[in-house]
Amino acid sequence: MFANLDIDFIIFGIMPYAALTILVVGSIARYERDPFTWKSSSSQLLRRKQLIWGSILFHVGIITVFFGHLIGLFTPVWVLDAIGVPYWFKQWMAVLIGGPAGIAALIGGTMLLHRRLFDSRIRTTSSWPDIIIMVLIWWQLVIGLLTITQTLQHMDGGEMVRFMNWSQSVMTWNINAWTTMVDVHWLYRLHIALGLVITALFPFTRLVHMISGFAAPFRYLLGRTGYQVVRSRRRAPLPKTTVATAKVAPKTPTAPPAAAPAE
Repeated sequence: MFANLDIDFIIFGIMPYAALTILVVGSIARYERDPFTWKSSSSQLLRRKQLIWGSILFHVGIITVFFGHLIGLFTPVWVLDAIGVPYWFKQWMAVLIGGPAGIAALIGGTMLLHRRLFDSRIRTTSSWPDIIIMVLIWWQLVIGLLTITQTLQHMDGGEMVRFMNWSQSVMTWNINAWTTMVDVHWLYRLHIALGLVITALFPFTRLVHMISGFAAPFRYLLGRTGYQVVRSRRRAPLPKTTVATAKVAPKTPTAPPAAAPAE
């Protein structure tokens, strides 16, 4: 039964919907079950200098790459035609901006991955899912940079429009969207397939902290009525008390001081 399944149909027809379903359902389930695990488990107290440089390079690069992909893939082709943006110009912008951003993210990711793998203290506090997702992101950046070698061979923008039509057709539930991606280069197949795997693993790793800042306010506004988040300015911790010791004992009256005898 599975012998007739085409690799293009699996990657471009099945995997997008499977990955998006796992992303949405998994994120909601994790937040409802373990809302306090929506964090990045910072280790900034250990090897802080390497963390700062690696984190800046990685986050600036990866955010640029992410939004570049988001805008590039989901901007309708007719919008480019309406405002008169040539396809070749958009292709060059993707290479000239996405290339340096990808290199910065790769350098920063290498620093963060080296720090997490080869520092025994940080390795002890790291979970296997978090290590695996960092390795996958590192490889995704490498493969993404390698796809530039293929992009430079199609600077007319034809392949770019092909990917745009596919991604937008997937979001509009076009069951034949995968047919537009038949026979694309294996680097593109690998890049997209690995990206969808990372998307599916998103709710189960440290990556989930990316959306925690958006979900937490809605949690308190819509689902936690009667609660108020307060940040205390107290510097010293409160003394430990129990129910028994918290009760204030009645004060015993003290005798007034005796008057000094008159001389």
